[in-house]
Amino acid sequence: MTANFVARELGYRMPGGWGQGDHATREWFRPEATFRVRFEALLDEVVGLGFGAIDLWNAHLDPGWATETHIADAQDALRARGLRVASLAGGLGDTRERLEATCRVAVALGAGVLGGGTPLLADDRTFLVRTLERHGLVFGIENHPERTPGEMLAQIGDTGGGRIGTTVDTGWYGTQGYDAARAIDELAPHVVSVHLKDVRHAGMPHETCRYGQGVVPLRRCVKALRRSRYTGTISVEHEPQNFDPSADVRANREMLEAWLADSPP
Repeated sequence: MTANFVARELGYRMPGGWGQGDHATREWFRPEATFRVRFEALLDEVVGLGFGAIDLWNAHLDPGWATETHIADAQDALRARGLRVASLAGGLGDTRERLEATCRVAVALGAGVLGGGTPLLADDRTFLVRTLERHGLVFGIENHPERTPGEMLAQIGDTGGGRIGTTVDTGWYGTQGYDAARAIDELAPHVVSVHLKDVRHAGMPHETCRYGQGVVPLRRCVKALRRSRYTGTISVEHEPQNFDPSADVRANREMLEAWLADSPP
């Protein structure tokens, strides 16, 4: 997922935390005149790591500032590299207008899943569901700050006619001290996207790491996904604040591919 590069525009020195990286990324990609070359450079890094699809973090193409030119340039850059956008990650916004803008970007890029959060789920659920239906999209509620699958199921509720499910972030379950593989089993019918992430320890701070160096039972997570006949995207996630994660991300992809090959349904 492109959010792996949250600290990229700060030279991988992000003492101010996620918000600092989020702001720097949105400002770096915002100018229309330079967007194409900067977006292409980002995609070239992704392709160089061996990926053919991405979970696009919306800081890289912010629905709040994305013009038709931004979107067309993104489409061209993706098409030229044969990259598919599996999902759009990040907040969906807290207004109807922002939700519409987010859906517009997702549809333009061919992303069928929105993974993240929005207060509209509680405050304006009927409009949220109708908007998702109109655009042919599915919303996967991501599990932070929620601690357990029970909390996620309470938000998913009646699924909005199949438009609302969950994006499982295995790393955040690890931070909350909850077995991520068990969470997948408990949420199986509702999982629409997966952010496969390891973390060094339970409890804050949320410190991601190379697969196998943390506390999340990732191989069991993959087995749980295969057991549930999950066919959606598994996004390789690792978002360090003080170093380039590229080598780790490549290794993570290779490990995931091996686990998938070794975990028949």
